[in-house]
Amino acid sequence: MDFIFKEEHKMLREMVREFVDKEIKPIARKIDDDMKIPPELLQKAKELGLFGVALPQEYGGAGMGEVGYCVLLEELSHGCNSFAGVIGAHQGLGSMAINIAGTKQQKDKYLPILSAGEKMACYALSEPNAGSDAQNLQTTAEKKGDRWILNGQKVWITNADLADILIVYAANDKNLKAYGGITAFIVEKGFKGVKIGSNDDKMGLKAMHSPEVFLEDCEVPDENVLGNVGEGFKVAMYTLNVGRISLGAACIGTSKEVTDLSIKYSQQRVTFNTPIINHQAIQFMLAEMASLIYIMESIVYRTAYMFDHEQKVHREAAIVKSYCTEAVSKVIDHAIQIHGGMGYMKELPLERFYRDARVNRIFEGTNEIQKILIARDLAKKGCY
Repeated sequence: MDFIFKEEHKMLREMVREFVDKEIKPIARKIDDDMKIPPELLQKAKELGLFGVALPQEYGGAGMGEVGYCVLLEELSHGCNSFAGVIGAHQGLGSMAINIAGTKQQKDKYLPILSAGEKMACYALSEPNAGSDAQNLQTTAEKKGDRWILNGQKVWITNADLADILIVYAANDKNLKAYGGITAFIVEKGFKGVKIGSNDDKMGLKAMHSPEVFLEDCEVPDENVLGNVGEGFKVAMYTLNVGRISLGAACIGTSKEVTDLSIKYSQQRVTFNTPIINHQAIQFMLAEMASLIYIMESIVYRTAYMFDHEQKVHREAAIVKSYCTEAVSKVIDHAIQIHGGMGYMKELPLERFYRDARVNRIFEGTNEIQKILIARDLAKKGCY
């Protein structure tokens, strides 16, 4: 494996870092307080091509694959995780599902406008009684002539308020569940029977809205079936691998940001007549933070490389998700401890990063589910 970033990845990192430093960091607290991402910020991201970094060049994307996408999410997460989440839900889940399973006609129709950010996408899988048990979908899909009729409710659907295109998973046969009973659909918000609920009020990621989606006799043309009928669960899980790897990248970005803040603070803060970075207790925390970041970087970009080279990463993506989402919380907790009372104040971004990070262990499949997936794969294949 070649762990050296290509020149295009280095250029992307520099561009996004400059964008974050100039456009996002100065207003990150306001974004959180207002619980809204300014439309002009999304427009600037479109102009920079950030909505299609991972998507193929033939459809207007940058063609940088999962490695490039991870670089993007890592850098965005230095500034605002809500903003990174909006880009991630659009590109890594919504658009990516079409890229992974779409027909040529579907890709020709949707990917160019999604890559350009002219329209946004979301990924509608979770339901009130089907979160970790994702195969237990209650949303139904019934074939009538040349159309499918969808009925049901989806919850915690990131970007549902912004999205024009929804990737909806529904049960075509509840008895079959994951093995032939779930189908994916490309649903346009303008289709009859699509209704979006009110925005939620969360602990963190306050500007990344995840409202409910209601489908009431929603009519979807047969050509909008994504993948084969009955194979929607396979599409959902393969797409989630992309999201889980990139979530690990976002954890790296946040961890690096709070570690740099901690290094600077510990060099300036003086106690007992010396900067606190000279105290062994502070040194040990900084050392552990750096160690966790190094491990996160290693597993995230190795797995992204494998994905781009069409290797199976089901187990690896689960490891990335569960490890990195635990590690980032440890890093932020250390950062707050190093800053002492100041770390607890809204004046600094640490408390926002702390709140934003907590949900990482829940969405994209809970960490408990990831460990089950890892263990099942071990039982099936062994360690190597």
